[in-house]
Amino acid sequence: MSQSTLRTAIVGSGFTGLFTALYLSHLGYKGQIILIDRSESFVFKPLLFEFLNGQMDANQVWPQYEELLQGSGVTFVQDTVEQIDLAGRKIELASGLHYTYTHLVLAVGSTVGYFGTPGAEAYSFPFRSGLDVLALRQHLRQSLQRASQIEDSQLRQKLLTIAVIGAGPTGVELANTLADLLPNWYAKLGGNPKEIRLVLMNRSQNILSGDVNACLRETAYAALQKHVVPVELLTGAAVTALDSGKVEYTRDDQPAVLEAETMIWTAGTAINPLVKKLPIPDEQRDKQGRPFVTPALNLVGYPEVFAGGDCVTLLKPEPALAQVAYQQAKAIARNLVAVSAGEKPKASRIFLRGTLMKLGTQEAAAEIFNKHEVKGRIGHAIRQLTYLEMLPTPVHNLKVTTEWLSEEVLHHAKNLV
Repeated sequence: MSQSTLRTAIVGSGFTGLFTALYLSHLGYKGQIILIDRSESFVFKPLLFEFLNGQMDANQVWPQYEELLQGSGVTFVQDTVEQIDLAGRKIELASGLHYTYTHLVLAVGSTVGYFGTPGAEAYSFPFRSGLDVLALRQHLRQSLQRASQIEDSQLRQKLLTIAVIGAGPTGVELANTLADLLPNWYAKLGGNPKEIRLVLMNRSQNILSGDVNACLRETAYAALQKHVVPVELLTGAAVTALDSGKVEYTRDDQPAVLEAETMIWTAGTAINPLVKKLPIPDEQRDKQGRPFVTPALNLVGYPEVFAGGDCVTLLKPEPALAQVAYQQAKAIARNLVAVSAGEKPKASRIFLRGTLMKLGTQEAAAEIFNKHEVKGRIGHAIRQLTYLEMLPTPVHNLKVTTEWLSEEVLHHAKNLV
């Protein structure tokens, strides 16, 4: 096949999709590269907590694809993929357009998993995108503002109660962030920070259950309790329904209700609908319905299709971490270049550098190479610099890193005055 007829279409532009496109460009891939996503901006999810608390702005955490892809030769198409015809090698878009491809990269990620819980989608805030953060921030500020002006103590308590549902890494990091952030916001309004109630709910008896961050569990437990307003842990609580201003759940086989003006859903993910409807038999999927890929990250039965991130899985699954998606993108790009040159794709090798967890606005924990744990402000610096290193392009990386370092210097200088 001549280089001029090569076309790689990348569906989904999260970590795996975007970095595959950028790596292909960097490696001098001779074919056409088309990147398709319904959003106009990339979301650097690990830094959404910094976006929420104002340590970073939208341009840093939520940059537009047109900016990131400038000069790369990658064609960006903002559209929604309705269907993928694997046999015909064709992608159908919501706009009515379609693209054919010689190679496909499937990188659509997962979606919020509500697991059929009544009212969950309607009454809770997800925490996966820049728009989610903006909506949550506005709601929280309005709730605090209302609470600061209300005499009715019962209504004020409801306005000041926040339920974070799901104590995986996102839930734990978000609860720690809010535990620092909300008392500060409320005090500036003249309110009593001690009135804020932050509840972290989880079906399991343990936080971080079955997660790669479980090694940081004891550190996370301690962090949740050391804030001005300690986070209440409600474990063994199975949420049964959400309604306006309340969470219904069972605990020890007893029904209960938590009144909360703000409910944030961090209870897990679900398979992307686009992946779910692909004509792939059940025996080639895991229990969640995700298709298996080969060690070279090919979709089983479709050697022209590569896939990575949490929309698919290996027989020996890798954790759903940014560093994994980042490395898979590099492996996919190298294999696409190899295949275009008539060579065989090679198995991807993932090297986990450790785990990172945010424990407040200025604190974090880092488990380095599964041997050394660093926490507090040093852990915070390690976490920030690790993620800043992974920002999509050298220019964006340098700009954001410089801005963050400047803010850190100013922050510590103020504390010394």
